[in-house]
Amino acid sequence: MKILIISNTFPYPPTRGGTQVRTFNLIKYLKANHRLTMVTQIDEEIQPSEIEELKTYVDNLITFPRSKNNTQGGFIKRFAHFLITGTPPSVVANYNYQIQEWIDEAVKNKQFDAITCEHTVNEIYVKPQWQQQINTVVNIHSSVYRTCKNQLETGTAEKPRRDRIYLPLLYRYEKKYCQKFNQLVVTTADDAQSIKEVSGKSTITVIANGVDLDIFPFRKNTIDNHTLIITGGMDYFVNIDAACFFTNQVFPLIQAQYPDTTLMIVGSKPAPEVQNLAKHKGVIVTGRVPSMAEYLHKASVCVIPMRTGFGIKNKTLEAMAAGIPVVASDRGLEGLTVDNPLCALRANTIDEYVKQISKLFDNSDLRQKIAYNARKMIENHYTWKKAAMGYEKIITGK
Repeated sequence: MKILIISNTFPYPPTRGGTQVRTFNLIKYLKANHRLTMVTQIDEEIQPSEIEELKTYVDNLITFPRSKNNTQGGFIKRFAHFLITGTPPSVVANYNYQIQEWIDEAVKNKQFDAITCEHTVNEIYVKPQWQQQINTVVNIHSSVYRTCKNQLETGTAEKPRRDRIYLPLLYRYEKKYCQKFNQLVVTTADDAQSIKEVSGKSTITVIANGVDLDIFPFRKNTIDNHTLIITGGMDYFVNIDAACFFTNQVFPLIQAQYPDTTLMIVGSKPAPEVQNLAKHKGVIVTGRVPSMAEYLHKASVCVIPMRTGFGIKNKTLEAMAAGIPVVASDRGLEGLTVDNPLCALRANTIDEYVKQISKLFDNSDLRQKIAYNARKMIENHYTWKKAAMGYEKIITGK
């Protein structure tokens, strides 16, 4: 089958972020049975060697320079454009007219049997009438309306005034773009329910993320230190909020009980707020590291203190695969059944984090039990091969 994959985000190396990880690993497995053409954008951060490497995972890689002139002016102008067109500024900012012309021509000439949009932002390139002649799939990493609504409810919105104004427009946007596609794919049952309520579409497929078990080997030896780790792209405000919340409000209470406790904050492009956390005693901010698994293996507990952010979390799956017991919020554990057998400990308040981390620090048997259960769950349900097989069925209709 000839498949066109649209990805505004350059998906290599897959260590750059969650979007890259999902896109790369899905195409890696699809390549075995199909002819893949990927259209993507590049900027000065993308190295020529990375472009050449990605070419080995697709049959045709079509690249365009990333657009830099889609800022749309000030808030009033952006809001007016959103109100009139129904398309959010964040989507318009990534839009590339050259890509649109290339895709339009390819569809006109019937070059492909299916089109996939890897992340909601790519939906802008697909026209409603195309679903009558070609299978169109949108891979929704998380609901934009649901995310915005939750951030306002939890007080974690980056710009609450703006988001209150945008919220009803995001509802309208999500409902509208979903109508353009034959197939809607999400990562969790919760997101499926949200998209169903907004779009009115009954058939929505859940395809979870996965883990490359070779990159995240299981740590079999026990570690009896008091080292915590938080992972994720540290330029993403959801992760910034999580790191700051935990370091400022929870970590001092842990240190009061266990004075030798250290906290590693591991992830690329740490924002200034995250870099400042290194001023706290016992806190290390690493930036991007060559091997996330190596750092996970140094810790006795991985903390995922997310207060917002929807969809299944790669960071949670990776820690579980690596054999590191996890203490996480409901947001960090979305899409996962972890209570029976026990695969992680849940915490949503400051007191709960202190209680659950202390429980793991004091009980090496519990740490190992959770680690083994979690790894088995990943092996059985959350590999990229399993995810890609499900995705392939959606794309091919077989």
